[in-house]
Amino acid sequence: MRKRPNLTVRTRTLVTRVLFEGKRAVGVEYRRGSGRPQRVRAREIILCGGAINSPQLLQLSGVGNAEELRALGIDVVHDLPGVGENLQDHLEVYIQYACKQPVSMQPYLAKWRAPFIGLQWLFRTGPAATNHFEAGGFVRSNEDVPYPNLMFHFLPVAVRYDGSVPAGGHGYQVHVGPMYSDAVGSVKVKSRDPAEHPALRFNYLSTEQDRREWVEAVRVARELLNQPAMAPYNAGEISPGPSVETDEEILAWVAKDGETALHPSCTCKMGTDEMAVVDPGSMRVHGVEGLRVVDASVMPYITNGNIYAPVMMIAEKAADLILGKDPLPPSAAAYYRHRPLP
Repeated sequence: MRKRPNLTVRTRTLVTRVLFEGKRAVGVEYRRGSGRPQRVRAREIILCGGAINSPQLLQLSGVGNAEELRALGIDVVHDLPGVGENLQDHLEVYIQYACKQPVSMQPYLAKWRAPFIGLQWLFRTGPAATNHFEAGGFVRSNEDVPYPNLMFHFLPVAVRYDGSVPAGGHGYQVHVGPMYSDAVGSVKVKSRDPAEHPALRFNYLSTEQDRREWVEAVRVARELLNQPAMAPYNAGEISPGPSVETDEEILAWVAKDGETALHPSCTCKMGTDEMAVVDPGSMRVHGVEGLRVVDASVMPYITNGNIYAPVMMIAEKAADLILGKDPLPPSAAAYYRHRPLP
């Protein structure tokens, strides 16, 4: 693909702004390292910077909340207040248990094993040939929600993302979190400098629904991990541990130990209301010409699960729209509908 005559790939390159002539996007400005800014013109610009960089770049280019942009000295191209708003994400925690039997992946964490594991990986075998999230599932946090709103991943070792492990040897854990939180935040540039990170406000645990679902998530995870089928392996909860039991204690622990599942989205949402940024029929940015956004930022609300596959679907749909292809007929596939117990 990189050998196509109409494609040039430039790595280690920072796009600093979209260039406009009036309301039409005509190119981008970029720089490589500490070099001087360069410009490239195009008939159409497609932003694919994700839920953080796409709104950041729009704001730096003068498309966003006019009052906030003027306060930073940014010339306004188009007043579009929804840019950078509606930020959503999935937060998760991992609940860890000690394991009675020596069947976890814990021994493979020893540093002396790394060269051998790496050698096996070259032949696509061994413990590095999988990410070890071999089991997962969706459940409802209570009888009143109409869909499974909690997602689980099971890992046959007790380990944090930073590589640290609890004392005591063998263990296992589940990662859990609500999938459809109503907590929303924002992405806002802090200056005209494109190299300065924008202010991210996720507002985790800021709503009654979110806090309730988090308490339920931890309690449901514990119920699953303490089923009779796990008894041969269950040597007790390591984290958060038996000292965390009340609703307040659970929420305090989630606030301290919760980590993003890396699903930021929704900051340039599709729609037709006053806070919408992208036209769902074309993926074009409202109010300007020659500019589209195609990434997770265009989701109106976060998906009830990982966003990787939905983003691929958005990209494929956008490609069809750009090429003018007719859409496929709607699917009549069956889907899950919860029926409350009588």
